[in-house]
Amino acid sequence: MGFKEQINQSNVPQHIAIIMDGNGRWAKNQGKFRAFGHESGVLSVKDIVEGCVEVGVKYLTLYTFSTENWNRPAEEVQALMELLVSTISNETPTLNKNNVRLNAIGDIASLPQKCIDDLEAARAETAGNDACTLNLALSYSSKWEILEAVKRIATRVKEGSLELDEINDGFFSSCLDTAGMPDPELMIRTGGEHRISNFLLWQMAYTELYFTDMLWPDFRKNDLFEAIVDYQKRERRFGKISEQLN
Repeated sequence: MGFKEQINQSNVPQHIAIIMDGNGRWAKNQGKFRAFGHESGVLSVKDIVEGCVEVGVKYLTLYTFSTENWNRPAEEVQALMELLVSTISNETPTLNKNNVRLNAIGDIASLPQKCIDDLEAARAETAGNDACTLNLALSYSSKWEILEAVKRIATRVKEGSLELDEINDGFFSSCLDTAGMPDPELMIRTGGEHRISNFLLWQMAYTELYFTDMLWPDFRKNDLFEAIVDYQKRERRFGKISEQLN
């Protein structure tokens, strides 16, 4: 029996977040430039999106480009931006075919204008799709997101349109880029590193973490299904004890 057949459909995570690590190392292992790894990683993205649709995952958030990634060599950043533009343009028909809505979180205004334009066009074109929402975390860092939320809240308090007593967990969550989405139940990181790298820090307070040594360009549907099966074997207590859950 394959991993897909082992999945309990009544306990599929509604939101999966993925840190797609290992593109550069994968390319180096092939004797290629790092950009080749990023290009090959797009194939994994396509396969994982399809896998999420197949098993009923409603939200998939991919850590596509962090604010720290701007510090990489200029030629790699340029290649990543060009790849982002071409991928968004080329894959929009596939997103529509799979009934997937495209969304983005992060400091989108800091991206090149061509990226912004293509992203907005793809968002508009896929807005009616409802099988799954694909969130691209672009120029994103969780610390940036939290600070921006704090600034907006502080401004409203200063203006008198918000009372301190109105600020709670739910309200703060509504001020983040992921407002209206469930928090991720499962976070997958490829590439062998065991850290979350400034990704969805608030949202992942109770997320199950799954790490694999597999490099991102090698990660496929079956690997996603294996991670979901592993997730379903865990007991999520949220501070309670096992007897309370049973």
